Amino acid sequence: MARRGHTLRAEIPPHGAIQAGPAALAPGLLTLARWRLLAMHRRAGVGHVGGNLSALDAMMLVHHEMLSEADRFVLSKGHAAGALYVTLWSRGLLTDAELGTFHTDGTRLPGHPPAGHPPGRGLPGIRFGTGSLGHGLSLAAGLALAARLQDRPGRVFCLTSDGEWQEGSTLEALIFCAHRRLSNLTILIDHNRLQGFGTTDEVASLDPVGRALSGFAVEIREADGHDLADMRRALEPGTDRPVVVVLHTVKGHGVPAIAGRLDSHYLPLTEEQVQEAILGGAIPGESIHGTGETA
Repeated sequence: MARRGHTLRAEIPPHGAIQAGPAALAPGLLTLARWRLLAMHRRAGVGHVGGNLSALDAMMLVHHEMLSEADRFVLSKGHAAGALYVTLWSRGLLTDAELGTFHTDGTRLPGHPPAGHPPGRGLPGIRFGTGSLGHGLSLAAGLALAARLQDRPGRVFCLTSDGEWQEGSTLEALIFCAHRRLSNLTILIDHNRLQGFGTTDEVASLDPVGRALSGFAVEIREADGHDLADMRRALEPGTDRPVVVVLHTVKGHGVPAIAGRLDSHYLPLTEEQVQEAILGGAIPGESIHGTGETA
């Protein structure tokens, strides 16, 4: 599938060649990251593709345009680890070869992001192991409070799933964030309306989630989670309280065969589904491997 003279590797910074601060998300890089995510999951033969695709746009935007050395990012919905790994790769912090080890024995890229595992081989920017839903916001709140107590600059971004707002621990964490008025904390909700056993409305509805959380002393904003300009607006620094950004997303975004479908939560992609997504996405025949391999 590789087009002559072009591979994905040419579109990303060399490994380790990262700027010290945020920079604009390069044109086309988001599409290339999506293709690389599909290839990585297809090669590993694992699921959770849908929730990775719904969160990828926001993760790429935050990491490329908003995170500086002073900022922190917590992926509370740890089953979207693949999107996080591809995002780090798009910034030159992981190599193609490392992505090829995703979900294999002995990898440092397991299905949920690890914290410092294996010993001495922790991943850049990943401070906590996450995946048990409902824990990430508490960890992010701790980072935000620590920064305030130490008089350190920077923002903390925490990406949550919509389903985990059914967890009491997440709501308890929000009470703490609001009470402490952690204005350096921005909470993103990947509101794709699907979770493990059905729609969020069917399982335990908080819809509309923004209205449900509006009684807390937080600033509620909403945005299209697949529109970069809309997300930039919603992710501007807040005022004197935490900001909660409800991102309206589509589970399986960019892959027609699974978009908006519950089975995208579990089932791995077929070769045909990957090919359809690539050929319909942008430039037919582009490589998604960075090595010139076919998908």
